[in-house]
Amino acid sequence: MSTKAYIPQLYGRSKGHSLRANHQRLMAELLPRVATPDPADGPIDLAALFPEANDFALEVGFGGGEHLAFQAARAPATGFIGAEPFLNGVAKLLQHIEKEGLSNVRIHHGDARPLMEALPQGRFSRIFVLHPDPWPKKRHYKRRMISPWFFKEAARLLKSGGTLRVASDIPDYVRWTLMHAQGAPDFEWTAARAADWKERPADWPETRYEAKAVREGRPPCYLEFRRV
Repeated sequence: MSTKAYIPQLYGRSKGHSLRANHQRLMAELLPRVATPDPADGPIDLAALFPEANDFALEVGFGGGEHLAFQAARAPATGFIGAEPFLNGVAKLLQHIEKEGLSNVRIHHGDARPLMEALPQGRFSRIFVLHPDPWPKKRHYKRRMISPWFFKEAARLLKSGGTLRVASDIPDYVRWTLMHAQGAPDFEWTAARAADWKERPADWPETRYEAKAVREGRPPCYLEFRRV
């Protein structure tokens, strides 16, 4: 049976407060220039999206875009694709792209799942899933991004030796992620000591969401898995 049968529909809000005038302009003018093709139209050609890129990375649910913009600025030869269903988050990333002159970022405004299925096999060095919606109620667990389907798709997309980074400030979601990672033979957890998951790496910038979690007494865990 195809794994697509197990992909849940996208849940949650897609829009918050009304967009400011500048964000409205960016959505109308910049987003069409940096948007990925519609996954429903078939496989996505990375060379057409990034003619000069020699590597690729994907962020699933980029929030306000701080992390994605930081990574893209540090690696201009890498093509970065970000997926985010929340309109206000997309507008914030567009603001980063314009302000910082980032030419190596493309955006999928919508559910990351069909995007992942349309991307080519074995071309990505890094995948990021930072602070996904925890869906804390048990009856909503099927809505969580981390799942057997996700690990299978991430394994398909990543090169050998590529990395999957997952962050969460919700202990149950950390346990959930590690449980599913144990059932994913294509990945190994890279942690060798407690500091490896308790301390944020230097190339992993703090986002506004993470800072809020720390202020509220929810220290994040930083998980990294290697494609074997």
